Amino acid sequence: MAVLGVMGSCASAWGHLIPSWQSGGHSMYCRWFLGCCAALVAWTGAAQAGTLDRVRQENTIRIAYRRDAPPFSYQNGDEKPAGFIVDLCQGVASRLSQQLNVPALKVSYVPVTSVDRFDAINQGKADLLCEATTVTMSRRKLIDFSIATFVDGASLITTADGPRNLQEMAGRAVGVLAGTTTEQILRHTLSAAGINANIVPAATHAEGLAMLDSGKVAAYFADRTILWVLQANSQAPGNLRLADEYLTIEPYALGLPKGDDDFRFEVDRALSVIYRSGEIVPVLARTFGGGFQLSPMLQSLYLMSALPD
Repeated sequence: MAVLGVMGSCASAWGHLIPSWQSGGHSMYCRWFLGCCAALVAWTGAAQAGTLDRVRQENTIRIAYRRDAPPFSYQNGDEKPAGFIVDLCQGVASRLSQQLNVPALKVSYVPVTSVDRFDAINQGKADLLCEATTVTMSRRKLIDFSIATFVDGASLITTADGPRNLQEMAGRAVGVLAGTTTEQILRHTLSAAGINANIVPAATHAEGLAMLDSGKVAAYFADRTILWVLQANSQAPGNLRLADEYLTIEPYALGLPKGDDDFRFEVDRALSVIYRSGEIVPVLARTFGGGFQLSPMLQSLYLMSALPD
């Protein structure tokens, strides 16, 4: 639209100056026309200057992370970004440093929430969204995504004497993180089954766990790996029961600026090398422990995403 505006201004000026040109004002028209063309070239050059150009110029990549989504993206006891996907993004940054020939590429961290995480990418506040972001078709309208980084699924955790199936949730309060795909799926599932439960949105997973521990809700819904960590951090982990069932399959990926194909290619290239070389194994171990066993689904994901050069 801005290009059309510049062109329109030039065309308008041309029309006004034709009489002057015909009466000897040719040099005035030429100066105006050349000025318009210069403005157009400058604008298109700026539009084409993408994330890679900024990274090279500033020698910095900006990583958006969550403070409240362990084990994938959170703030540790030293108030530093941590988690599996944060570590993976650090590996991507290291690979980008080599691929772009930018020695000692710096990493700047931008804290986000489940509410403003996509805005941080759209508004140019961050380059990479590094958290448990499920890829959906509606979200692909907002931002672009890398190849997959993890696969999980929505499940639930209840108190030991809590509901054991969806039908038993009728008339009870159940918690879920606000603004997530899990909330959408929970509402749809309960509605489709004709179950009238009171859904209580939580601002953070920690708040959701506190509601469960205090008895404010009878169950809490989230991705199962997150629930596993929440149970371990509970005041009474023995009083909680983690369901084996998955309500959904949630493929995770890194969020990227919309339409920046060059940047997405380099990020995908970096991830492919990390998977292909086996670097992903110690990254997983740092978060989940050396005894962590990859599920067949997760093994298949990394094998299929280890694209050759």
